[in-house]
Amino acid sequence: MRIRRVITTREGGSSRPPFDSFNLGGKVGDDPAALADNERKLADGIGLSPDRLVWMEQIHGRTAATVDGPQAEPVEATDALVTAQPDLALVALTADCAPVLLGDPEAGVVSAVHAGRVGARVGVLVAALEAMVRAGADPGRIEALLGPAACGECYEVPREMQADVEERLPGSACKTRRGTAGLDLRAGLWEQLAQAGIARIGVDPRCTMETPELFSHRRDGGRTGRFAAVIWIDPEERG
Repeated sequence: MRIRRVITTREGGSSRPPFDSFNLGGKVGDDPAALADNERKLADGIGLSPDRLVWMEQIHGRTAATVDGPQAEPVEATDALVTAQPDLALVALTADCAPVLLGDPEAGVVSAVHAGRVGARVGVLVAALEAMVRAGADPGRIEALLGPAACGECYEVPREMQADVEERLPGSACKTRRGTAGLDLRAGLWEQLAQAGIARIGVDPRCTMETPELFSHRRDGGRTGRFAAVIWIDPEERG
């Protein structure tokens, strides 16, 4: 049994500007036919059928939902998914928010988390970890990957907002490249993981605002696509 993780880029899809081209976000105004084609390409690319992809509504909350099979529609009002079912791929969509992929390879429990500023502030990552433990995971075995997100040097916020988030997510306050108040959500989430006993933490260093092959809501003026962070349990080696 292995845990597999994939982070897509904006390249290689069917969507036209401003969603060009591998947009996977269903609520951004993209052509439904292009979106469906991109979803099929994602499933083909990871070797699963499209019905084995599980999506979530993502409302910037702290709900973590546990799923045990395919879902006909995105899971309502949730920002984290947990499963112990093999070959069931959990998908988090982002375009500046921080995706977090979590897995306990011994227990066979995985989670995909959408941790934006609001969700991270209210504890969506903590809720995901708690749901994983209920499913049989052990924090001492969980491996975490913090995916691409807006970096602290780029993510400028009002000072009051920075202080509010720092109070709830210690370690997230920083200065931007311009010397103004900023947020580094991945730094705060890293601290939160460490406090929860997670020792294996990887970080994808890419900043969405600085990386053209990734979608960025802030850089692209609010009208853009979403890339996917995907995690699933592969029950066997495929040769």
